[in-house]
Amino acid sequence: MIGDSPIQASKSKSQLPTIGYLTGEFPRATDTWIQREIAGLRQQGFEVVTFSVRRPGEEHLVGVEQREGQATTSYLLEQAKSPALVGAHLRTLFRSPGRYLSAARLAWRTRRPGVRGSVYQVVYFVEAVLLADQVRARGIDHLHNHFGDSSCSVAMLAAKAGGFPFSFTLHGAAIFFEAHTWDVAEKIRQAAFVNTISYFARSQAAYLADTTDHNKLHIVHCGVEPARIQPVEHKGQGTRLLFVGRIVESKGIGVLFDALVQLNKRHTNLSLTIVGDGPDRASFEAQAVKLGLGETVTFVGARSQDEVSAHLAESDVFVLASFAEGLPVVLMEALAAELAAVATRVGGVQELVVDGVSGLVVPPGHLDALVEALDRLIVDPELRSSLGQAGRKMVLDEFDSANESARLGQLFVDSLGSLPSPTRPAALSPGEGKLESA
Repeated sequence: MIGDSPIQASKSKSQLPTIGYLTGEFPRATDTWIQREIAGLRQQGFEVVTFSVRRPGEEHLVGVEQREGQATTSYLLEQAKSPALVGAHLRTLFRSPGRYLSAARLAWRTRRPGVRGSVYQVVYFVEAVLLADQVRARGIDHLHNHFGDSSCSVAMLAAKAGGFPFSFTLHGAAIFFEAHTWDVAEKIRQAAFVNTISYFARSQAAYLADTTDHNKLHIVHCGVEPARIQPVEHKGQGTRLLFVGRIVESKGIGVLFDALVQLNKRHTNLSLTIVGDGPDRASFEAQAVKLGLGETVTFVGARSQDEVSAHLAESDVFVLASFAEGLPVVLMEALAAELAAVATRVGGVQELVVDGVSGLVVPPGHLDALVEALDRLIVDPELRSSLGQAGRKMVLDEFDSANESARLGQLFVDSLGSLPSPTRPAALSPGEGKLESA
């Protein structure tokens, strides 16, 4: 446990801790599962205060959930440009010069290579002290961060400067490609606990961490709300394909387009709807036209949660041809809708999609395998139905956001009460798991 005051003295013995939540950019349409997680914690009785390094652009505010979340979130970069910054640093320094200097040393020791990395680390330290001051002022007991990169650096330094515990959720797969650049091992060492979203993510964290820190590594899934995603009955030939996600090269969209060229020779009226946005959208739109897929592929842009659900209901097959993934929430949503899915054998995907049981799994970048898997689902409605039913059961059993939020709630309580937690924690039950010390 980090810091010398894990629980504010004014807290009663039966009161759940107040949790601060930090991400780099909140709220975004692509991170609705974080918003569900926060809502789940609040329903359990936790007070959750949200912080973000940056304010998201208007393109991310696609639904009422995002706009409501933005209205109650504190944005560090904006506040760092105000006179409040100086006061925050002076208060933190005078309260505990030792912690302030320790945080500064930690910032310098964990900086990324090069001049640019050093400059950014100074910015992270400035933001961290501002955050530490707000955590103290608002009576927050524990700071939790999502992702292991820059916002996690801010959270770690804030905890060191403010003398309170922090934890973070480690996703993957991108962070594992830059694990040493972002010094993930040190972040694990400094954290009270680390939540990983899959056994795959935990294995990568365990590889990076000291063996003495392995007991900090727990598994709580990101989740969906199955009740909001009604099972859809799909009849006839499955000609309507759906992709939902960021439009970037790593999602394998180019391979999917090549598969469509071949499938168009076998089937008529085949269509692919692409929901999402990203830096490579324009190039893929041009590629679709060049390959003769202009009438087959439709780009609809980023959409709200309800709009994504509507697209799931209007589709026959969900496809995710990615080269790298953690454990995609959008895949959970597709399975919750009983939509048969084809996904690649990467990251934690097989913890959700069991090949031939709850979907079809193919090697990443394997064009022929992708074509054949899609072809099987296009022509076989009974196979689509059986895979879809098994997929929804998987989501109900292991990826319900309410249950997963309760597991995370138990981690917060156990951590602040200095209690051990199993790798896959049990859900916090109403009236149970209260802190025993003030």
